[in-house]
Amino acid sequence: MRSRTLAREAALKALYQVDLRSSVPDGEIEELLEREAPQREARDYARVLVRGARKNVERIDSEIAQVAENWELSRMAAIDRNVLRLAIYELLFREDIPPAVAINEAVVIAKKYSTKDSGAFVNGILDQVKNRLAAKGELKSAGAPAEEPKLAPVAGDGGPEPEAADASCVGRLSSPPPPAPASSEND
Repeated sequence: MRSRTLAREAALKALYQVDLRSSVPDGEIEELLEREAPQREARDYARVLVRGARKNVERIDSEIAQVAENWELSRMAAIDRNVLRLAIYELLFREDIPPAVAINEAVVIAKKYSTKDSGAFVNGILDQVKNRLAAKGELKSAGAPAEEPKLAPVAGDGGPEPEAADASCVGRLSSPPPPAPASSEND
């Protein structure tokens, strides 16, 4: 599993705990992150996500509330709510994470940890938040794709980050189609 994906999953578990139990000692959060993200790079990024989402929870929740038609934040599934918080933190404050990566990772994590409908729900909310932020000029990584930094693979994480993996497929997708099978004389 990629380092950043592992970090996001560990951060989700920590935020879920904080969401369900209003008072979680920092030591418990740190123990959870050490257990769920044993790689140092993953654990460090998970810490950044947890601290950032907690510090900015009012702003993040406001973004969700503005686009979540007919959904009160308190009535959303706790997993979905916290997946949204993580992704919106990345959209608002992480210039090194392209919006498509933040959204895709959130959808994958929602499908893995929540209900079968959560992926579509999370995708819909995040797409609306992304569009609102872009319209207001507040999307942190809204620059041209060429300006977005590519992250080098982290040693031992099993491969490149999603944005690098997507770029590596371009050559394979643009190759010419295979030749058509030869027709037989009986056709």
